[in-house]
Amino acid sequence: MTQLQYIQSQLSLPEKSILKTIELLNEDCTIPFISRYRKEMTGNLDEVQIGQIVKLKTAYEELEKRREAILKAITEQEALTPQLQEKIAQAKTLTALEDLYLPYKKKRKTKASIAKENGLEPLAKIIMKQQHEDVIYAANRFVKGEVTSVEKAIEGARHIIAEWINEKEYVRNKIRRLYQRKATITTKVVKAKKDDENAQKYKQYFDWSESLHRTPSHRLLAMLRAEKEGFIKLKVAVDKEEALETIDRLVIKTDVTSCTDQVFIAIEDAYKRLLSPAIVNEVLNDVKAKADATAISVFADNLKQLLLGAPLGQKRVLAIDPGFKSGCKVVCLDEKGDLLHNENIYPHPPQRKTTDAGKKIRSLVNAYKIEAIAIGNGTASRETEFFIKKIQFDRDLQVFIVNEAGASVYSASKIARAEFPNYDVTVRGAVSIGRRLKDPLAELVKIDPKAIGVGQYQHDVDQTKLKEELDTVVMSCVNAVGVNVNTASSALLSYVSGIGVNLAENVVKYRSKNGKIDSRNSLKKVPRLGPKAFQQAAAFLRITDAKHPLDNSTVHPESYHIVEKMAKDVKLSVDELIGNKAVLSTIDLQKYCTETIGLPTLNDIVKELEKPGVDPRKAAKLFEFDKNVKTISDVKVGMSLPGIVNNITNFGCFVDIGIKESGLVHISKLANEFISDVNSVVKLHQHITVTVVEVDEARKRIQLSMID
Repeated sequence: MTQLQYIQSQLSLPEKSILKTIELLNEDCTIPFISRYRKEMTGNLDEVQIGQIVKLKTAYEELEKRREAILKAITEQEALTPQLQEKIAQAKTLTALEDLYLPYKKKRKTKASIAKENGLEPLAKIIMKQQHEDVIYAANRFVKGEVTSVEKAIEGARHIIAEWINEKEYVRNKIRRLYQRKATITTKVVKAKKDDENAQKYKQYFDWSESLHRTPSHRLLAMLRAEKEGFIKLKVAVDKEEALETIDRLVIKTDVTSCTDQVFIAIEDAYKRLLSPAIVNEVLNDVKAKADATAISVFADNLKQLLLGAPLGQKRVLAIDPGFKSGCKVVCLDEKGDLLHNENIYPHPPQRKTTDAGKKIRSLVNAYKIEAIAIGNGTASRETEFFIKKIQFDRDLQVFIVNEAGASVYSASKIARAEFPNYDVTVRGAVSIGRRLKDPLAELVKIDPKAIGVGQYQHDVDQTKLKEELDTVVMSCVNAVGVNVNTASSALLSYVSGIGVNLAENVVKYRSKNGKIDSRNSLKKVPRLGPKAFQQAAAFLRITDAKHPLDNSTVHPESYHIVEKMAKDVKLSVDELIGNKAVLSTIDLQKYCTETIGLPTLNDIVKELEKPGVDPRKAAKLFEFDKNVKTISDVKVGMSLPGIVNNITNFGCFVDIGIKESGLVHISKLANEFISDVNSVVKLHQHITVTVVEVDEARKRIQLSMID
């Protein structure tokens, strides 16, 4: 099976699109670059489709690598037959390959290998044929050496037969399918830990049973975590009699003889000791992998929405990291996000100095020409919001509550120490809150996505696959928005197509040494930023007030000549053509088509020329929580409350209603009709109105509804 056949078997995409995409990937082109600037080659594939090809390409390469290793191992044993070689060549999955390799795999010492060493394999073959009428007579001549009795001879032969049955590809496939269709997952509480306080969050799994293949991903991951933490015992099983009957039909050849009786015993031994444990592990790993994929997909969707959150833009911001005992850390930031001032205020008990704090805030707002205030949503957030809104300012100020999840992780990070070597973690945390309001994407890329708090069982899934997916999401978001090459941090630059960590640091060093980069062409002077990196990165890097007007657009430098020809044909300069919708709408794009550039790219160019450098993100909106709700004690059943969606899972969404505890809108309470995808109803950071359905103050749980 070729790479193309493998990918086409799982994706309904044209052959040419797949082959051209693979060709570009092999040339080290990135997903954002291919989807944006190679549309003619790929047949206009989008990032999702290209991402699927990338994953399948990797899976195929892993499959081929394993196939080669298995062929080599069997060849070295001089056991490779033409028939086996053909089977291995046709295997489409790793599982199928491993089934074929199992009989030839080097094993630790087993009951079967000991029996073989004792010369019992010929007896096993006699019994397996199921034709000999007197098994005891047949076994008699094998009683010698370590085999001290007929019973031991027969037992050893059964061990060999059990191993043969376990290694039969068709047997494993039948039992595998049985587990895939009919396995049940059952959990029981570990009585010694039943009363543990931490065990209570898994209470529903103290005595639980359901069909394994119908278990939703979040529930499976919850059960596996509960087992890992020692609170429950988990079991996956099928009906034993059905499993044995399935194997009997495959192995038993004749009417019952004394040999057949021994094969029946060997079948039960093979199932209990070898087959069942192996298939259970395999099936559980398979459903775990699917649950991981679902959870990772949810996390990726949430992260994308979070990163593309509405920016306030280049405004002067006063940011507050609120607190009670230690006070509130206040920082003032300029339009670029640079730190101008920091200090502490104490508007809340136990060191309450409200008047002084109010005067100080008013003074800072005036001194640093503050245009907006950002307040972290942690401890003392609502109290700080009330305090700020009571202050009489001499101008209209917007007050935003900012999700500070992960700010503490950033403040202690290497990036934060490099940015603010002379300030402590409290200052760095407050700066992060302010910068998140100004530009969520630019600030959040500095934090490990797992610390942002928008995932579902993110610490329980495959960490390698999670990182790969999240890195892809961050790169997609960064390149969709574009990056100002003269103001971006190295962390942000590192996600630009074709750049990476080392080149990002080189760009920052070059900028520091030589001053502002004034053209995309100047990027070629950055050490180690060669032609390939320039090709991949240039169009995603913006240069404001550049020499060439297209340097602050999404138009790729390789297409500048097309825009220049368009401008010349309509007797305008490029500057005059940009933003001139009336003229742009009259241009016949067919005139500019070439062998490599077609209408998809030309349409993108015209769209960009109409609105150059437009940020695809929405503008930040003000939001106010209910003034009467400050703690969970204030939340009552029946209340209608404004809220912000702050996390989305497969089973519902969590909503910030202005207190420490977020409430849950279960998927069944999202709308009047059946909902299968939470994201079809709500998005991260969406402003919604919810009704309180249930409040469990002791467990700090709030159930909400969006149904009218």
